[in-house]
Amino acid sequence: MSASEMSIGMIEQVAGKGAARAARRRRGMDGGVRRPGWVTYALLAVIVLVSAFPLYYAFLLSSSTSSSIAQNPIPSPIPEGHFIENITRVLTADINFWRAVLNSVIVAVLTSVSVVFFSTLAGYAFAKLRFRGQRGLLAFVVGTMAVPTQLGIIPLFIVMAKLGWVGNLAAVIVPAMVTAFGVFWMTQYLAEALPYELIEAARVDGCSMIRTFWNVALPAARPAAAMLALFTFVASWTNFFWPFVVLGSTNPTLPVALQLLQATYFKDMALIMAGVVLATIPLLALFALAGRHLVSGIMAGAVKG
Repeated sequence: MSASEMSIGMIEQVAGKGAARAARRRRGMDGGVRRPGWVTYALLAVIVLVSAFPLYYAFLLSSSTSSSIAQNPIPSPIPEGHFIENITRVLTADINFWRAVLNSVIVAVLTSVSVVFFSTLAGYAFAKLRFRGQRGLLAFVVGTMAVPTQLGIIPLFIVMAKLGWVGNLAAVIVPAMVTAFGVFWMTQYLAEALPYELIEAARVDGCSMIRTFWNVALPAARPAAAMLALFTFVASWTNFFWPFVVLGSTNPTLPVALQLLQATYFKDMALIMAGVVLATIPLLALFALAGRHLVSGIMAGAVKG
């Protein structure tokens, strides 16, 4: 048996620990799995600390009182213990908090589902079907991402007013049912991840175009669709400008309710930061539960064997 075929444990038993360490280094250089060095861990630690600092700072402010914040805007790194009290005040404030949470859940879930479905359908058509004007239409869809959102606010509001949707959640859900980014993302993914052989096999078996999309394209697009759904949910959950314009204070989403909280209690920074932390907790839970799908969706198609 040659040295390259021997396991690390066997080399250590036969030739000692020094030879085993050298074998580990050689196999790492030859393409084996290498453990990251301390520089990598240090950079990751810095990134984590910088990313977590704003949220932890908001938590420190939400666990303080307005008087202590006025005296010392930079709080102690140890929470003061008023967090539950401030959370209770947010929940009982006159801003329709629970209704805003329900509205945000409805908007985010329906928008995510519709964006994933319609973007996957359009991406499948652009990636695997051949029709006249295909490239020009895809270029037009992608080009709409260069148009600032603010330019369409007034015409969109006029349309919603004509339809009688002002103050209705449909005014937020319907315009966001499909996005140019979602179409572009799913087109690029399906072009690489879905072989033509699978589509031809489904057609030979008698599947219609819709059934081929449902049974072949959708399962193949699952990793990218999970990433798109997660990003769409976060964008819908944190969207403030358009819901503030079209819904107002009568039927608010959560970001609009936080603005109402800030306008009503603008001197009580502890109360405002408690509302911010409350609005962020569902997103943190979502990322904790769906983090693996996020990574696989982003990395899918990056390396082809």
